[in-house]
Amino acid sequence: MESYADLVARRREAILARMDEALARAGRSRGDVTLIAVSKTVGIEEVCAAIAAGYRVFGENRPQELVRKLGGLAALPDVPAVRFDMIGNLQTNKVNAVLGRAALIHSIGSEHLAQAVSARAERRIGAGELDGPARVLLEVNVSGEASKSGFSPEEVRACMPRLMELSGIHIEGLMTMAPRGDKDAARRTFCGLRELRDELEEREGAELPELSCGMSEDFEIACEEGSTIVRLGRVVFDPSFALQ
Repeated sequence: MESYADLVARRREAILARMDEALARAGRSRGDVTLIAVSKTVGIEEVCAAIAAGYRVFGENRPQELVRKLGGLAALPDVPAVRFDMIGNLQTNKVNAVLGRAALIHSIGSEHLAQAVSARAERRIGAGELDGPARVLLEVNVSGEASKSGFSPEEVRACMPRLMELSGIHIEGLMTMAPRGDKDAARRTFCGLRELRDELEEREGAELPELSCGMSEDFEIACEEGSTIVRLGRVVFDPSFALQ
């Protein structure tokens, strides 16, 4: 019977092969995309299996789980260096738990949150507790679904000049989520994010190299549409998830 570690390793090879095919269709290569293993629903043992399989970047959506995972891995011997990103909704009272722990915050979805993260990062920088501004992405609700959080495209256009002036954050790109179960809608969403990024770069003179989009059901479409970060959870960790 196949072990869980062997399943995760086999899945990773299948995922990378599918990514390679999708990227080739778009004239891109594997080096253009960071693969995040979203570990929010699994424990330290499953993360270790993923590390053994070759994953080096992980995503968490709850600050307390980010702290727990980092502490658990630090207590183990001979664990390779890995990166954790914060991908879930972030409340202002949890910002300090994330700063200095998450390499990249994907989910800055309002001007208020951007200001809060910037202000707390500035204080931590002044105290010598952070080396520099927090690296962040702006979450944009491109699809317009009421159930999704984030800036609307119109909101991010309007406040981008003010966001760029915040000295405690460094905006590296945009993030979005597509409607589930609709591949055409996913393509429109990812294309819309890329076009919005291009518009903001041209209009504001910003450098926004990162596009975080694509999950277990639609990562190939995201790779075709310009994603630089895909966030895969179930397809990485769930034995029952079928890789279509």
